[in-house]
Amino acid sequence: MQSALLSTQQQQTRQRGAALFVVIVFVMLSMLLALWASRTSLFNEMLVGNDADYQRAFEAAEALLQDAELDIRGENADGSVCTAANCREKIAAAPKIPLEAQEVTPLLAELDTKTATAKCSYGLCTKRLGRQDFWNKKDNTGLDEDEEFSLLQMAEDNVGARYGQFSGATLGDADNPANPILADRSATNRGGWYWIEVMRYDESSKNSGLIVGSNGTVANNLLTLNLKPNVVYRITAVAYGRKSSTMAVLQQTYARQTAKD
Repeated sequence: MQSALLSTQQQQTRQRGAALFVVIVFVMLSMLLALWASRTSLFNEMLVGNDADYQRAFEAAEALLQDAELDIRGENADGSVCTAANCREKIAAAPKIPLEAQEVTPLLAELDTKTATAKCSYGLCTKRLGRQDFWNKKDNTGLDEDEEFSLLQMAEDNVGARYGQFSGATLGDADNPANPILADRSATNRGGWYWIEVMRYDESSKNSGLIVGSNGTVANNLLTLNLKPNVVYRITAVAYGRKSSTMAVLQQTYARQTAKD
């Protein structure tokens, strides 16, 4: 009887040890599950944060494109003529947007005399040769001869243009703040920049239809390209996010059409 009682006590002891082991295993699994959930939440938060930062930079780049169009047209946002002190026409040293055909050649010649690495002045540039994605080249090390210049050079004073630098746009104030990204001008790789390349358009296409009907007759032209002078502009806008690794780059080709008299 005593031997049977001892055997029963030993079994109960072993059972209590097994229960403790199972509890420890479940606790460890719960900890791993909680750790996995926390890391997943952190990863999702990083993704959302990066996407939100890029969207802010994208919106800032769009604002720069619109500001460059105002710069080209010499207008304020409401369509009135830009007369502020920072408008391009009011800055004596800034090259002017050509309004007549005879002004194009002197402008391009003036821009071509700028530094060999950056044929730009006050946001206006000749047609870029060599490497087109200059925004991916942060410094001047290892530049090939045909790459011309890097983003660092393009962001120097009197080469690129900041938001509102040559238009009537303002950065706002504490009561009506503008885009916080565009207001950040603490360094050349903060905020945003734009550059306008002046490119001649084929003179033979001056009065041709940009969009023609299916039979190709002049009578079915849907849109006439009324350019004066025959120049198109390629605008490049680069905006940085609040994070140093965020950058949005937008490009568009802008043709300034004139109404027929």
